[in-house]
Amino acid sequence: MFLKGSKLYSILFLKCPRCHKGEFFEANPYKLSNFNKVKDHCPKCKLKYSIEPSFYTGSMYVSYAVGIAVAVATYVLSLIFNLQLSLVSLFISIVVVLILTMPWIAAVSKSIWANMFFTYDKKIAKNIN
Repeated sequence: MFLKGSKLYSILFLKCPRCHKGEFFEANPYKLSNFNKVKDHCPKCKLKYSIEPSFYTGSMYVSYAVGIAVAVATYVLSLIFNLQLSLVSLFISIVVVLILTMPWIAAVSKSIWANMFFTYDKKIAKNIN
């Protein structure tokens, strides 16, 4: 895949930031029993995902930015599709979209946060099956 080796690949597919092969989360973000639980280590390259206790607390700032981006995208899509929504309807639609995408926003935010601190290592990725 042409994105492999880029931070965007790791973020969008929720993969290990170092090898891009191991899963980053215990389960799908929408599986609420394991909601947003990051694995301790990469199952492929053994990278420890947490640098320090409460490492992912900083991802809340990223989550805010991603949430704003989703809200703006919802508004822009309502303009593109020429939906004549009242202000209240537009507000309700943005809130509904944010609630529905909340697990995805939280997961992507943690992935973005991890990718700020870990980099892709082509040598390690090449040696993993």
